[in-house]
Amino acid sequence: MKNLKKIIALSLSVILLCLCGCMGEKEYALTNENASENAKKLYAYICETYENAIISGQQESTWADGEQYEFEYIYEHTGKYPAIRGLDYMNDDFEGVNRRAIEWYEKGGIVSICWHCGSDFSGSWDECKETDIKDWDKALTEGTEEYNTLIEGMDKGAKALKELQEKGIPVLWRPFHELDGDWFWWGRGGAENFKKLWILMYDRYTNYWGLDNLIWVLGFSHKNEMYKDFYPGAEYVDIAGADSYEVGAHGDLYKAVKKTVKSEKPVCFHECGTIPTVEEIKKDKANWVWFLAWHTEYLVDNNTAENLKEIYNDDYVITLDELPDLKNS
Repeated sequence: MKNLKKIIALSLSVILLCLCGCMGEKEYALTNENASENAKKLYAYICETYENAIISGQQESTWADGEQYEFEYIYEHTGKYPAIRGLDYMNDDFEGVNRRAIEWYEKGGIVSICWHCGSDFSGSWDECKETDIKDWDKALTEGTEEYNTLIEGMDKGAKALKELQEKGIPVLWRPFHELDGDWFWWGRGGAENFKKLWILMYDRYTNYWGLDNLIWVLGFSHKNEMYKDFYPGAEYVDIAGADSYEVGAHGDLYKAVKKTVKSEKPVCFHECGTIPTVEEIKKDKANWVWFLAWHTEYLVDNNTAENLKEIYNDDYVITLDELPDLKNS
């Protein structure tokens, strides 16, 4: 008998091709009623996979040993590639990220994009931590100089995402990650200002820019005390998740996220260092719909070659070669 993940992939491929990913009659629906057909297909697949299997994912680096470093490392030790490629618009690398996103999508993969940047939407990880919005009220009030500066920076990402939309590429869009922490500028303004910021971007990208290829992914931190305070609302989030770089810490986080979204959204392991084994996932009843391992030493040092091989070849884990065709025909 075929293994579980192949049954899921093959059967869902047929279903999705027939239904074109229409989720209006299903339990989960995309928040953007004008979502593209390819975004609907991808979201349908994710929702059908949720609690039945886990989709593998890997964040890229481009500086360690070439653009494919993490992916070739995984293939070398497992014979498999991850299904999701995580990219980052940091340092205004819009051209490079879009090129790699297109290449990955053409391979049949799923594209995920985050954005490490300063409060003016430039720079990288350092600027995330070292810059701040000095006056949140002015920055979030239309017509002020501070608001115009915020929008001008935010729109750089919209223009890049528009290029992917024109190629028919749906994106797991995960801005402002670890939002409930105090280490990045977007979280230091507090819960109310964060929610306004998230809703501002959602409205700007969806209604002004017409970005119908985005699936909005909200990523909490490893803390779980204030998830409900920072949650912007079900109408602005398609998938929610949490980050943890601690071994064995994912079970409680899964429960906290699921409680926050009231079972209305699929829940993902938004970022991790050590990838949990399928045995650990089932033991902790942490039914993440995907995991996204972080790059470079977080992948190589936190995961043994033996564990990677076990995880990537487990029947419960979906890899690149096992994804259905999620493109429009």
